[in-house]
Amino acid sequence: MRKKIRHLFQRQLERINDTSLRKSVIDIWVSAAEKGDWAPKDLEDIPFTLLTETSGINLIEHTIAVTEGALGLAQAILNSYRSVPFDINMDWLIAGGLLHDVGKLLEIGMNPQGEYEKSHQGKCARHPISGAILAAQAGLPDEIINIIACHAKEGEGRPKRIETVLIHQADFAVFDPMVLIEKGQLIT
Repeated sequence: MRKKIRHLFQRQLERINDTSLRKSVIDIWVSAAEKGDWAPKDLEDIPFTLLTETSGINLIEHTIAVTEGALGLAQAILNSYRSVPFDINMDWLIAGGLLHDVGKLLEIGMNPQGEYEKSHQGKCARHPISGAILAAQAGLPDEIINIIACHAKEGEGRPKRIETVLIHQADFAVFDPMVLIEKGQLIT
């Protein structure tokens, strides 16, 4: 499992300068996959959401798109503002992007008919909560836990790091078009 995760996220992981944090990101994905009873071959088949039609986009592709989108937003800020009024921790941004939906490995399960569905654990706690718990158990900084816990509706009205805001915006930038497609509202 570790080798598969390292391979899937190689490009993003290599950009985390803190080797301990890089290892923790992999460890958390391994832990979540094991707790969710997923095999390495399953990772590229899990849909990124059960809330709307995904057009075949899987959790790994979504995770990479969100991470890269947040990095793009961060670079746009750093390259455009004469004076940036906050610091952006790129290691935390990348780790948070890679981990923002790791709880979906616990939230999504497969029924006896081989269809994806909300798992029992997913009914008890959505992925921002289960992902934040995994990150806390791994000893990640509170700032990264904030990214995971507050990237979705659970974070509405809560204090956030700039990295959390960037992950949230990138996440919805790649999620909302799927909802609009399903509703027939995406203008093409």
